[in-house]
Amino acid sequence: MATQELEFKGYALVDPKNFTDLKVTAFKPKTFQADDVEISITHCGVCGSDLHTLKQGWGESHLPLVVGHEIVGKATRVGDNVKDIKVGDRVGVGAKIGSCMKCRQCKGEYENYCAKGISTYNSEYPDGVVTQGGYSTAIRAHQQFVFPIPDALESRHAAPMLCGGLTVYSPLVTNGAGPGKKVGIIGIGGLGHFALLFAKALGAEVYAFTHSPRKMEDAKKLGADHVDFAKEHAGMLDLIVSTMDATPQLPLKEFLTMLYVHGRFVTVGLPDADEHLPTLHAFDLVPNGCFIGGSAIGSKKECVAMLALAAEKGIKPWIEELPMKDAKKALEGLGDNKVKYRYVLSQDLV
Repeated sequence: MATQELEFKGYALVDPKNFTDLKVTAFKPKTFQADDVEISITHCGVCGSDLHTLKQGWGESHLPLVVGHEIVGKATRVGDNVKDIKVGDRVGVGAKIGSCMKCRQCKGEYENYCAKGISTYNSEYPDGVVTQGGYSTAIRAHQQFVFPIPDALESRHAAPMLCGGLTVYSPLVTNGAGPGKKVGIIGIGGLGHFALLFAKALGAEVYAFTHSPRKMEDAKKLGADHVDFAKEHAGMLDLIVSTMDATPQLPLKEFLTMLYVHGRFVTVGLPDADEHLPTLHAFDLVPNGCFIGGSAIGSKKECVAMLALAAEKGIKPWIEELPMKDAKKALEGLGDNKVKYRYVLSQDLV
């Protein structure tokens, strides 16, 4: 059932040499199937992933390409197999839009780790259709990757949670952030400000690490109990989540010494493909038996729980809302680190 016939068009990359000059372009959507939801987009957050992709930092893009994977809108069509979503519902889509639904990961509610996962943009369906993102009028997605938005959350606040928020919420809950735990957050930006909000909401004692004096007061307002430039807290922290994507400059060895026995260091910042983590020696890991790991966005189960927590606690990201036609301004502001702390684009295409 559909309420209207949607036109699929968006602000697309057509020339990688001018990666912020996006042109309105029509595109072919996903072939609609029984498990799919079609969404008329009202808001889309601007993620660092968008900038890396547009700049070709993660490899060559399909062209033309519409980026954006922090999407909120209204369901306009639902497939016969879709459960718990009906036409007119407010829903969202994050950084993944499909998976095999058959492997151990998918069956175990880890569909975000499926080896055959399909990204919301710059990926390809088995039938050859290229995925296009949320700087656009509409999108289609498998129901497993469509998230109901609680009434208590405004769309402009929910949108950046669907990648930026979920990317940090997942490692926080996976690694036990909560009452009685000391959690460090490295980097106070788009991801880091979400990490502070959610770590505090989960009940942890929160340590913020930043080299920027102007962000220290922000960190306190966002929920940090302690704010430092790089002051050592040897053997104190149970978990450190690093949101930095400038990984060659990350003082990794120093941060590992801050972990308690079997403490965990999790990185979620993803730099360009040619930028690597600093090298380590086995002796850097043995003294406290620490672990190093990563995290890939989050599952639907985690996303639903995150949105519920945000609604319950009244969590609001710090955003600047712009019309979608100003994507160039948002991307340039993001690249120049001028945003506090997420841009959200509102629909202006008709």
